[in-house]
Amino acid sequence: MASTPHETGSSGSTTASEQPSGAGLHRNLRVWEVTALSVGFMGPVMAMSLNGIGVAGLVGKAVPFTFIVAFAGTMAVAYAFVRLTRYFTHAGSVYALAGATLGPRAGFFGGFALLGTYLFFSACIVGACAVFFDAMLTELGVSVPTWGWLIVGLIAALGALALNLRESKTVTRVLLGIGMVGILTMLALAFVIITRVGSGNAPVSTGLDFGTLLPGDASWNAIMTAAVFGFLSWAGFESGTTLGEETKDPKHTIPIALTLAVVLAGVIYTVVMFAQSVGFGTDQAGQDAFANASSTLTQLSSTYIGAWFAVVISIIAFCVAFASLLSCSAAAARLVFAMARDGFGPPALARTNSTGAPSTATYLVIGLAIVLMLFLAAIGGGPVEVYYWFATIATLCMVVAYGMASIGVIRHTFRPGSPIRAWEAVIPALGLTFLAYVYIVQVEGQEAPYTYFPWIAGAWCLLGLGVIIAFPRLAERIGSRIAQEDLG
Repeated sequence: MASTPHETGSSGSTTASEQPSGAGLHRNLRVWEVTALSVGFMGPVMAMSLNGIGVAGLVGKAVPFTFIVAFAGTMAVAYAFVRLTRYFTHAGSVYALAGATLGPRAGFFGGFALLGTYLFFSACIVGACAVFFDAMLTELGVSVPTWGWLIVGLIAALGALALNLRESKTVTRVLLGIGMVGILTMLALAFVIITRVGSGNAPVSTGLDFGTLLPGDASWNAIMTAAVFGFLSWAGFESGTTLGEETKDPKHTIPIALTLAVVLAGVIYTVVMFAQSVGFGTDQAGQDAFANASSTLTQLSSTYIGAWFAVVISIIAFCVAFASLLSCSAAAARLVFAMARDGFGPPALARTNSTGAPSTATYLVIGLAIVLMLFLAAIGGGPVEVYYWFATIATLCMVVAYGMASIGVIRHTFRPGSPIRAWEAVIPALGLTFLAYVYIVQVEGQEAPYTYFPWIAGAWCLLGLGVIIAFPRLAERIGSRIAQEDLG
């Protein structure tokens, strides 16, 4: 969750130069707290309810194996953040690390790519809120019109707008706390499923099929295509870097916490996806049921425990999704604010309200999320399409942003006097290879509309590159500022 940049706007708030970095912050967060917050920002309950569906449709029963592949790729990508946060502990995120290692223009490019990530994630999570609310009503036996999800999405978006205009960091952390409870609830469900399937007391007869941990009949092209949804599940793992100024001994704590967050999430995802795969059954009927589910955790909860547990899961998932919406829209608004303040965009976008929140930018971000939701509804899409379509575009923008951090650590490795050993460059290079492959595989062998998404994400990132080429001084000034401030 981003904190508010203190800049002079319509409210006349103080400037960053008048308030030293870290002023007023208590540097007492420990490893477990940073790890918990990073895992919370990933939204595991939301991820495990939705992201396996798209994977199952591509790789059949090899869903757990696909998540293992995504886990390995994420570890290689996370290495850049783990190494760089040993030397750079500012509260900035991808753009700060890119700016510190590659220069302010690279910081602008990384920030612009991440802005696309936040904008499209905001839209996709509006869809997720609608999916989980609908799942809850279904378990309660309440039927709603086919257009009812639009009302839920609109209310969620307006709720995020209201809270972000009032500085909602406390609200977000409470919701993320609920998400941590949700992880334990989700693991309890996984334990019940595995136990019942293993003992033969289950509505499926395919048993504990450990072949799900291997590629099986799935092609590598399908596995890497599906890895986009797997990789999406780790989105936000780098959020712990934004706590650098609130952490005890950050050069030691942050790298350890980031590593633990990625590993912990990887273990949870693999276990839960194995439980879901065997819970639906690994025959063709089970694979089809998995791929056609709207919310896997609620469906499996109802099947293996009871409708009451499905309601609990759906409520928790909705809270997690809403927390993610708050975080993404706030981060997007702060990046829009930062860029407009330095001359990129209308001056109105640099206005703040009495709480210091970037009010006009927040209205813009939430407005765009609503427009994107309505656009998909107009062409026949539902909440699931809103989630998957915009999540894919957001992930591809994120691939570019994360790639900047990987390039940054490679460059830093070969600087004179660098404490990073030269051979270590192999790891971020593997991370870059993974990111590039994930992106490229989305261009070839896909069906519409997924063939369009890489070009949309690429066009967004090229727009940022165009700004750098056309207005190099402007990009350098903005990149320098966003690399120094807590916007993530």
